[in-house]
Amino acid sequence: MPSDDEVRLWYENALGWPTVPGVPVRLAVGVRFDVLDVPAEAGCAALERLERSGGLWRGFPVALRNGRMLLLVAAGSEEELPGLLEWLDWGALELDLVAIGAGGLMDAPWPPGVGADAGAGAGADALAGAGAGPTTRPLPLGRGGSQGAAMWLRPPEPGHEAEASLPTLSAMGTRSGARGDGDGPPDLVRLVDTVATQIHRVRLRRSDAVTAVRADGQPLAFS
Repeated sequence: MPSDDEVRLWYENALGWPTVPGVPVRLAVGVRFDVLDVPAEAGCAALERLERSGGLWRGFPVALRNGRMLLLVAAGSEEELPGLLEWLDWGALELDLVAIGAGGLMDAPWPPGVGADAGAGAGADALAGAGAGPTTRPLPLGRGGSQGAAMWLRPPEPGHEAEASLPTLSAMGTRSGARGDGDGPPDLVRLVDTVATQIHRVRLRRSDAVTAVRADGQPLAFS
């Protein structure tokens, strides 16, 4: 297993992503990317819908951590999110959707391919429990060391400009942005709307289940 210093150097040298001092290794958010933090179940459903369009919707980095999905988006997106949700008519609802921007931190997952024989079952089980489809599988992580909490579902690729694949507001209204199949980046507006829809559906489904359980436990009332 690589040391924390080796993990740090991989992010800083291979990707050019800044980290902050300390253990475990954490990535500085808001410099090269922002993060949308959503429930994994809703995130998996959103990605499945978007990936049917093919193209670049399969390209931007995504991580998992403790039942949450971390969607990497263009730097500055955190500031745009409140207005974007209002514009999409989601502003009046309380959504389990958190944007992390400048000044925020993200636990750095193990670099791709590390610990290929350890932790693979746990990663697959985590996705299966979140409702992931057959095309989404995390890279396995090592059990040792400090970088065990987060895992890459879709890792960034060294030697490529990862930022060019990140969903961005500037892609709104373009064919490549909407479909994710052209030369430009995916559309942040479509990503946020799809994620918000799935978060709302998950909440409604759980609310209906709770209501049904309560109704089953109540005696019938006759007038």
